[in-house]
Amino acid sequence: MSSAKSREALVQELEEAMRRSSAQGVMYGQAVAEVAGISNSDMECMDILLLEGRVTAGRLAEVTGLTTGAITGVVDRMEKAGYVRRERDESDRRKVFISVIEEKAAEIGKFYVPMQEAMRKVWSNYSEDELRLLLRFANDGYKGVLEATAALKGVIDTPPEQRAKLKMPPKSRR
Repeated sequence: MSSAKSREALVQELEEAMRRSSAQGVMYGQAVAEVAGISNSDMECMDILLLEGRVTAGRLAEVTGLTTGAITGVVDRMEKAGYVRRERDESDRRKVFISVIEEKAAEIGKFYVPMQEAMRKVWSNYSEDELRLLLRFANDGYKGVLEATAALKGVIDTPPEQRAKLKMPPKSRR
């Protein structure tokens, strides 16, 4: 097997492994969201809030790729369920931040403990150098997904009759 063919086979295998892992993560999150009484996309937005901290609805729209109108609906639902609150900026009362209610987040967080423990067990088999490589891979992958999300948003925002004119990548084997 040539080096290029070997590399392509590895890339294909990696893509499939990432898709399996991603799909399972989505299914895990869906199960937790059902227990929490919110949608999976609302749950993902809450996770982003936990990672980003207190942010504006505009920032949440930016990092999720959702419209500001969609984010308003997400925040309304999560606020009604008691998971987030809107807070006015003290220096600029027009600006509103969205923050997670920590006690409610902790109730949901306990459902992620088995996953966290399983992943820590997996990671315990890697050296520090390998963990640094995995961290670089995860961070670079996140940047790639952000770029893909922006590109997809551009396609979605294009009127359907003009989409055929867009330069699209070759079809995936998905």
